[in-house]
Amino acid sequence: WDERWYWRLLERESDIGRRLQAGEYRVKANMLPADVLQLLASGKVAQYRFTILEGARFVELRRSLRSDPILQQTLDGLTDGEVLTRIGASERHAEGLFLPETYQFPRGFSDLDLLQRAYWAMQRELTEQWEQRQPDLPLTSPYEALILASVVEKESGQIDEQPQVAGVFTNRLRIGMRLQSDPTVIYGLGDAFDGNLRRVDLRTDTPYNSYTRGGLPPTPIAMPGPHAIRAVLQPAATEALYFVARGDGRHHFSRTLREHNQAVARYQLGRR
Repeated sequence: WDERWYWRLLERESDIGRRLQAGEYRVKANMLPADVLQLLASGKVAQYRFTILEGARFVELRRSLRSDPILQQTLDGLTDGEVLTRIGASERHAEGLFLPETYQFPRGFSDLDLLQRAYWAMQRELTEQWEQRQPDLPLTSPYEALILASVVEKESGQIDEQPQVAGVFTNRLRIGMRLQSDPTVIYGLGDAFDGNLRRVDLRTDTPYNSYTRGGLPPTPIAMPGPHAIRAVLQPAATEALYFVARGDGRHHFSRTLREHNQAVARYQLGRR
């Protein structure tokens, strides 16, 4: 009994040979030969997954891509700018340009292929949400929305709280008040940040320090998810200008500096 002869006969009799497609397939042990041929003709190749996390930085994304055992590695030796050129991006800074999501891909897919897919997914998300934005926002372009969304993403991982955080920043931008966001300072410090944000850091001027500079940072500081983008384009209606972490993953919002200082004393300094 020649098993190869049997497969050739089955292929010929079923006239399926012309439709077989190359690729990696997941064949179950109990599948009949005819079912295997149908699978090979379907083109339903094995799929793998790669997840881009909300709030991750591009340097972290490149590190994750490098450690993926399935993706073909093509990014080694390329600068961020060269990566952007190869995926057809017009931006000059890679931060924030890739939509956080779980992507499926077949064997043979490269890290560059995945970045290109994530880049265009972000472009579509931004365009769609920008068209549905609230009127009279203090944002002049989808890229500015992306920048602010990245700050909101780093300030709060609570989806239901993000519109309120965005509302505070929107209020501040409208009256020319500085954002005063710790995550922007941390991003500006780069490798100098050791995990402990000090008062001197808040006074150390960098292009990203929103304590020393007004307006938005020059680029996003992380990759915001769709909820954070929606939050800045449809912020909550609020009079709050301040918020402080409560220590439970959420924030306390205040309208005045006096109220804010009381909240800081309560939640940050442990005083009642």
